[in-house]
Amino acid sequence: MTVHLSALRGWLLAEHANTVDADRLTAIATQLRHMVKDGVEGAVVEVGCYRGAMALWMRAVLDELGDKDRPIHVYDSFAGLPAPGDRDSNHLGEGELMSTPADVVSTHAAWHKPSPVIHPGWFADTLPDQMPETIAFGYLDGDFYDSIYVSLTHCVPRLSHLGALIIDDYADTVVNPKAWDGLPGVKRACDDYFGTPTPVEVLVGDGDGDLAFGLYRRSA
Repeated sequence: MTVHLSALRGWLLAEHANTVDADRLTAIATQLRHMVKDGVEGAVVEVGCYRGAMALWMRAVLDELGDKDRPIHVYDSFAGLPAPGDRDSNHLGEGELMSTPADVVSTHAAWHKPSPVIHPGWFADTLPDQMPETIAFGYLDGDFYDSIYVSLTHCVPRLSHLGALIIDDYADTVVNPKAWDGLPGVKRACDDYFGTPTPVEVLVGDGDGDLAFGLYRRSA
């Protein structure tokens, strides 16, 4: 079955509106196109996949680009979020955003797409020895400081030359004052991991401007 990205985009925006928006879809598709154009080697990973909406979008974009054999690995506790730490806000609480591996499979089956490789468990337990050796692109959606920090720790060293990571909820309100800053632990984790000056680029959306996305690209 051929999936038309415009139809899938509309479905994702309607059925997964709590985790997906148009600017996110556009930004991720843009980076995947760069990855394929530049011939970046490695797998695609998503750390914090919830019900699999973004993994489905990435699979469909890769398939449209003719990159059908590139594996996608997804990681989630499937027990909801951990408790926020002292570097986080209380916007989200322990146990929220709970899903199951079956949800990920069902999301992909709805569009006749193969499921990604699913890694259930807390990031600190799965990422150290279940990450692909080489990563071409990663989408980090851990929401909290500790989750993002451990994601960076295990993804950045595995990035290929010109490989990229998008960090969801990265809000630099100095660069983009409109960015939604409801999960401040994300940027704090990036600042602590990368130091200053930060190599993380702020991505600004085309819509209402509140996109909170950071991009890290490995150039050496």
